[in-house]
Amino acid sequence: MTSGINKAKLTETDIITKFILPAVKSVGWDDMTQIRQEVKLKDGMVIVRGQVAARKTVKSADIVLYHKPSMPLAVIEAKANKHEVGKGMQQALGYASLLDVPFVFASNGDGFIFHDKTNLAQLETEIRLEDFPTPQQLWEKYCQWKGYKTENLPIISQDYHDDGTGKAPRYYQLQAINKTVEAIAEGQNRLLLVMATGTGKTYTAFQIIWRLWKARAKKRILFLADRNILVDQTRINDFQPFGTAMTKITGRKVDPAYEIHLALYQALTGPEEDQKAYKQVDPDFFDLIIIDECHRGSASEESAWREILEYFSSATQVGLTATPKETDEVSNIEYFGDPIYTYSLKQGIEDGFLAPYKVVRVDIDIDVQGWRPYKEQIDKKGNVIEDRIYNQKDMDRTLVIDERTQLVAQTVTNYLTRIGSMSKTIIFCNDIDHAERMRRALANLNPEKMAKDDRYVMRITGDEDLGKGQLDNFINSKKAYPVIAVTSELMTTGVDAKTCKLVVLDQGIQSMTKFKQIIGRGTRIDEKFGKLWFTIMDFKKATELFADERFDGEPVQIKQTHTSDFESEEGLDDIVDDAEDTANPFGDEEIDPDSIQEPEAPYDASSSTMNDDYGSFDNSDDSTDWNDEDKIRKFYVNGVKVKAIAERIQYYDTDGKLVTESFKDYTRKTMAKQFASLDEFTKKWQDSERKQVIIDELAEQGIIWQALEEEVGKGLDPFDLICHVVYDMPPLTRRERADKVKKRNYFVKYGETAQQVLSQLLDKYADIGVQEIENIQVLKVTPFDQIGRPNEIVKKGFGGKPQYDEAIRELESEIYQSDAPKSA
Repeated sequence: MTSGINKAKLTETDIITKFILPAVKSVGWDDMTQIRQEVKLKDGMVIVRGQVAARKTVKSADIVLYHKPSMPLAVIEAKANKHEVGKGMQQALGYASLLDVPFVFASNGDGFIFHDKTNLAQLETEIRLEDFPTPQQLWEKYCQWKGYKTENLPIISQDYHDDGTGKAPRYYQLQAINKTVEAIAEGQNRLLLVMATGTGKTYTAFQIIWRLWKARAKKRILFLADRNILVDQTRINDFQPFGTAMTKITGRKVDPAYEIHLALYQALTGPEEDQKAYKQVDPDFFDLIIIDECHRGSASEESAWREILEYFSSATQVGLTATPKETDEVSNIEYFGDPIYTYSLKQGIEDGFLAPYKVVRVDIDIDVQGWRPYKEQIDKKGNVIEDRIYNQKDMDRTLVIDERTQLVAQTVTNYLTRIGSMSKTIIFCNDIDHAERMRRALANLNPEKMAKDDRYVMRITGDEDLGKGQLDNFINSKKAYPVIAVTSELMTTGVDAKTCKLVVLDQGIQSMTKFKQIIGRGTRIDEKFGKLWFTIMDFKKATELFADERFDGEPVQIKQTHTSDFESEEGLDDIVDDAEDTANPFGDEEIDPDSIQEPEAPYDASSSTMNDDYGSFDNSDDSTDWNDEDKIRKFYVNGVKVKAIAERIQYYDTDGKLVTESFKDYTRKTMAKQFASLDEFTKKWQDSERKQVIIDELAEQGIIWQALEEEVGKGLDPFDLICHVVYDMPPLTRRERADKVKKRNYFVKYGETAQQVLSQLLDKYADIGVQEIENIQVLKVTPFDQIGRPNEIVKKGFGGKPQYDEAIRELESEIYQSDAPKSA
């Protein structure tokens, strides 16, 4: 034991610096490259209540040991010496699971409990401080545990790229990268990575390529995508370190002088033989192919894109997707095999890396109840409307009702008025015609904003260069305009809109793949711009897919041999055209690589088959004969009374489910689990030295008092809000509590300066709340800065910091002492 130190009185930090780190460094662990302290593995889940959000607090791993940077080996968890030596083991095992490492140490400074997953005969042993394992010992045990072959170690241990900024892969990216590199080193040639939108698939792909390229395990690499914006973002951002070794394939010319090739599928192939640019090089030219968003084509045997992968069949091929395609006709798993690693949307939200969502579902009467024309009714274009009942799936697909469009636009406008009229918004419509009408309705409802900048509302669809030209401005956090982007297909994927706060669904969506991609437009977090969560406003019941077990479950292979379980009309009624999910959405025609096909007006359902997540279905039973050119594809009607008959608000709960209830109901249920009675809650509140601690604890349970204020009313203390909402007690406002304290005149026992300070603190409480008086920084602002500097106020007015703290505790006791609500 170190001479003169009473170890029992040392803090946890002291134990780390004086005992644990010296023991670790003494056996050769490098402080600069192999030891990291306070490693934060998660960001803390965002909890949303009303228009207010808060993060759950997360703990950091005390120490992580690495073989090399970003190659973790072990976790060390420390506790103060007053605890038993193995006190932190369970906590450390959780960190080790996230990092996928087998070695875990717990210590209180006396020694270590060593948990060694490589030694099943003796899982945990106690070792002395001086017997801590060396880097070489743990690395050799790790390699044996992993089953690494000696000849593969140069690849497996190849350094990550370090850009010098301190940026490091998140824990799940580490797992994805390391597992992929290990599998490729072992000779696997078909791999699938499933990572939710917004979790950094491209950065993960870059690090995989970098390590394999630097190790010369893969010398020529092809990165394939199907949208120009995806290729350009990749080249400019994550792949930039490849520098002059990298090229983008253009002009149907593959230049063998480069090693890293980025390309659109469309730039490499086409229906004509002279368009198949990939054949300019030998089949063994590429060693590695990364297929971005592989659910959109490579999984289909009939896909024109698949021919590229089959031509380069000798190359290692890695598929990246947020939504693996598993249907009766198409299977990523059949082609690539089971995912080597999966990181889901639910995991991303719970870890705090992705934004949770609130769902506002609006049911419109004519959608739910149906609409039928009167006999021989004429539409706006003079066409006789076919006599039948039109329901939700017909709206803006075969029937256009102006008042319905107006109602949707008005509902969106009203919501934006509540959350901020400059909140970035994407509205998904059925087709270009629908998108243009929605743009016009929104423009007419927001004339002042359009007068300030006519880009306030813009149609951004694949057919219109002006709108497409504003896409970069829309996704740029620093650009205010456009604010509302009205689209149909162009923005379903590949749009990194970090500041998007509202996603509006006025499009029938049955495809789970497409639904996940659209939801992904809002899941990115941008704290700098106040984007921690987003809202989904649903007019077409699309969010019912949240209840589908496929929404965030493991991908299940369901591809079968061209059979269909949906032969009845009932099954066909649920199918909606989904151009995004056809095996070849570009058809047989060569298209401009900078464009994307959009459903034109009218919505074209004339194809003999429609594809969604269930496969292909005959469309002959549809209520309109689409192949009869004399039939009207879409009827345009106005003068119809339309109203919203129901609005339901759901939010993402702490257990990962959508909950439909008021925040007051949630607060009552949650508090009932925490406190058995009003007296128990009141006692804890009054006994607590800092009320902010309780407020923070409740926030971690999802009870955010600012959100309660929105529902109940302003001016109430968190204590009174809880007592009122949960225990039905009549509340006192903060001002009423402050006035009662002043009437008791208890300040007289203090000196003049202290009385002045406490009186003004009481006013601060009445105006802002109890957290204000608990923060000593308040002494820096008006009116306290007129009395003196904080140190002077504390010393001259109260005699020192301990006396000041005691005065604050007495003030809070006076605020809550006898006027706390009493149960009847």
